[in-house]
Amino acid sequence: MNIIMLGAQGTGKGTVAGFISQEMGWPQISTGDIFRKNISEKTELGIIADSYISKGNLVPDEITVPIVKKRLAEDDAKNGVILDGFPRTIAQAEKLDEILAEVGKKVDLVINLVTPKEEIIERMLTRRVCTNQECKATYNTKLHPPKVEGICDKCGAPLKQRDDDKDPEAINRRLELYEEKTSPLIEFYKQKGVLRTETVSVAINHLGKDVADEVVRDIRGN
Repeated sequence: MNIIMLGAQGTGKGTVAGFISQEMGWPQISTGDIFRKNISEKTELGIIADSYISKGNLVPDEITVPIVKKRLAEDDAKNGVILDGFPRTIAQAEKLDEILAEVGKKVDLVINLVTPKEEIIERMLTRRVCTNQECKATYNTKLHPPKVEGICDKCGAPLKQRDDDKDPEAINRRLELYEEKTSPLIEFYKQKGVLRTETVSVAINHLGKDVADEVVRDIRGN
């Protein structure tokens, strides 16, 4: 099964994708993680990606699409994947359809996460991520803190705040960009009959783990 995570930054796409990946054994493919790894390693790709990401802009398709296509061709992606952060535009969605069609596959489910804007900003300012690129666990100092402050529960590596999570203005810019570029995908996938919208909010006590559990139960037919 091929799943896409939709939703503005800070809605919990990575959290939901991580839980589903753990339960179903399908790899979670995050273009953001791929770019951040290259940025931290100061590779040629990382330098190019950082010139866009640091300003709150999307990395161009001519860079992003080949990376996704290459990753989807790897052995662990043959039975299913969970895409987090791609596609972000209609053009990317159409390209993804082409890539999957080449191997007789399609997008089976699109999970669209919705969260109040004030909650998103608060979450991103309090988000912390594991510095171990093999782990990539995500925490929140208020909603989901680690057992030991600043240390990952899973692997013991230090946690850090992403550079793009530190500035409220940059966060607002990313949210505006999402509305402009990515929100049209909601209608695109709604027309295809594969869209599932879920509200993730402290206000209604419905968080990422709840969404993941519900999706896994439905996939398994329980």
